[in-house]
Amino acid sequence: MNEFEKQYYSISETAEMVGVKTSLLRSWENEFELLKPYKNKKGTRFFTQKDIEIIRMILFLTKEKGYTLKGAKDMIRSNFGKVATQTDLVQKLNTVKEFLLEIKNNLQ
Repeated sequence: MNEFEKQYYSISETAEMVGVKTSLLRSWENEFELLKPYKNKKGTRFFTQKDIEIIRMILFLTKEKGYTLKGAKDMIRSNFGKVATQTDLVQKLNTVKEFLLEIKNNLQ
């Protein structure tokens, strides 16, 4: 973890970071037992980096691979390490793709 990286992110920061609505994050919190953001006395949710990784795994399985929520839950439960590795790889490839597209646009 980077020394300047935040430990907790608000639900709106998290939603913006992963590109979904806050209502979807609240819904997934009820669906996935691994997704348990910290809640203060007011009930305000704060997501850790681990929570964000789980959200990205859910997004990968549902949006990229076409799994249902139940299928995604089962896959994460039975193959957590494999799904985490695949999600991380896809995220890194997308970062490289964005970088290359930026270079291409700057050359034009």
